[in-house]
Amino acid sequence: MSSRRLVIKGAGAIVAAAAQLAGCSWMRQSPYEPPRVNVPNALRWDWPQTDAGAPDIRLPALASVLEAAASVPALRALLVVRDGRLVGERYFHGATADDLQPLNSVTKSVASMLIGQALARGALPGLSATIGQLLPEDVKRVSGSDAAAKVTLAQILSGHAGLQYDWLAQFDELESTRDLVAMALRLPVAADPSAWSYNDPIISLISPMLERAEGLGFAEIAERDLFAPLGIESYSWRRDPLGRTMSHVGLALRPRDLMKVVWTMASAGAWRGQVVVPAEWVIQSTRSFGAASWRVAPVSDIGYGYLWFTGLLHGRRVVWGWGYGGQFALWVPSLRLAVVTAAESPPGDQVSIQTAAIMGLVAELVSTAR
Repeated sequence: MSSRRLVIKGAGAIVAAAAQLAGCSWMRQSPYEPPRVNVPNALRWDWPQTDAGAPDIRLPALASVLEAAASVPALRALLVVRDGRLVGERYFHGATADDLQPLNSVTKSVASMLIGQALARGALPGLSATIGQLLPEDVKRVSGSDAAAKVTLAQILSGHAGLQYDWLAQFDELESTRDLVAMALRLPVAADPSAWSYNDPIISLISPMLERAEGLGFAEIAERDLFAPLGIESYSWRRDPLGRTMSHVGLALRPRDLMKVVWTMASAGAWRGQVVVPAEWVIQSTRSFGAASWRVAPVSDIGYGYLWFTGLLHGRRVVWGWGYGGQFALWVPSLRLAVVTAAESPPGDQVSIQTAAIMGLVAELVSTAR
């Protein structure tokens, strides 16, 4: 997405922005198609909640933001964790805590975590490995893949693959193509190969790369290495026409479970005292490798790590996964605070205002921390 530039400041402005969305007929809850999958051996655990006297959150301000959030028609969930405790949780417009909410492109950030785990145990040869090395059979079968074959894993993760893809012009092709691998491998060299770009087809190659390296389906890898250790008991995940789980989009989780993913990253890769993602990968994947072209106020200095966005919010460093329409999985390291949102996906002409409204809420929630 080329830009998201609306500035939303304060609960009143959020309500005003929501009013522009409220009359849209597309705003409705729709069923999520992939079946719910139960995770075997998931460690059951629930979030501890804070007491009313917690000194590190201004509770009246928090309550005010949560009340204002109800005016955003597409919003489905809003959660806040501070120091490992759930201090705010609200569901909207018929959504419940048990619903699986689509993450959209936050799926990419989950894929980054799986890459870090695979690198640590030697399942992948390294970040300098090329597509030609990681998917040699596919490169051989797909004509016109010479440019893509030279792209490294690091370039895929950092948004510097250097291949041309226009998310708006080619969205229908992305959704309808039978062979995502072939689509990705046939992408031409971009006009400016050094520029950051958001390239869904190239990121979709992570799934077949890990499947080939591990001899296991992408979703099954996620179950084993991430969902079971974090106590994520169920999920759903879209598959492409060939039956492969997608790595660029398609995962759905309960918001409380997405918060477990975020809090693991915020805790240097550890979950309840156990290392789940290597700390070195958390550091490496969440540092900016250059400016991103996407914008969402009031965040500034937006950069991109390995499938995680970075920036400054109220002068504090933030890291987040960013899904279409305002799906955010964000944490503020200096505050030990994390926010998760879930929302319905809007049409393209409404995405900027919806994204800005929801990030405005996130910014207000961050401001409630002392």
